Amino acid sequence: MVCYLCEAVGVSRSGYYNYFSNRSIQKRKEKENNDKILKDNILKAYKFKRRKKGARQIKMTLEGQFNIIYNLKRIRRIMKKYDIVCPIRKANPHRKIIKATLEYSTLPNLLNRNFKQNIPGKVLLTDITYLFYGNGKKAYLSTIKDGSTNEILAYNISTSLAIDLATTTIKKLMKRNIKLAEGAFIHSDQGVHYTSPIYQKLVKKCGLGQSMSRRGNCWDNAPQESFFGHFNDEAYIKQCNTLQELEHEIKQYMLYYNKYRYQWN
Repeated sequence: MVCYLCEAVGVSRSGYYNYFSNRSIQKRKEKENNDKILKDNILKAYKFKRRKKGARQIKMTLEGQFNIIYNLKRIRRIMKKYDIVCPIRKANPHRKIIKATLEYSTLPNLLNRNFKQNIPGKVLLTDITYLFYGNGKKAYLSTIKDGSTNEILAYNISTSLAIDLATTTIKKLMKRNIKLAEGAFIHSDQGVHYTSPIYQKLVKKCGLGQSMSRRGNCWDNAPQESFFGHFNDEAYIKQCNTLQELEHEIKQYMLYYNKYRYQWN
């Protein structure tokens, strides 16, 4: 019977008997116990600061916070085995390009995707994202990110898309008295806020240059888009019921992002 079954499934008799030998059973038990230890450690990093993480973030968090070193292949194997799902970033269907009126002016792309200039305070990236929370409520988040350090230098939350959403973010940046490098400039898309004469006048008043992505080209501001992608995956926005709860969650996330979240590159 054993010979027939082995032949039917394409397994050798020696392989069959070896699989059920005490030695093989013991090896599988040891491997399973080791995997459970790996799983527990990976979950510690995965749940660190209550922020979901992918394999690379888990690897860096394990090394930085728990002094544990695993390679990415091992982490991904354990995550797949125990169904530890990392957030999958999706394109935001709510973002739309707003056509500027004729009185608004676009500016050249001074950045040309040279994001990492290794000069803190030189390249400032800015953009706006939609926030859907509570029962169909909507708010907006404007941020300014340092292209070299990846730090979020200033942010502003509003329930209105008025020009104040962007200008207040600039004012908050200047209030922090951050040391800006010589020739510092702020880069954005060609949204109506950034082509506004009010916004452009304020930027000049603050001693900043201004640069803009090409029309409809999100890659020209990729690090800022990437931040919003991670933010939408990792922040608990939909669980907020009030604007106050939303503001508190965003404040906590910004603290986590600037102080605790590791950067792969």
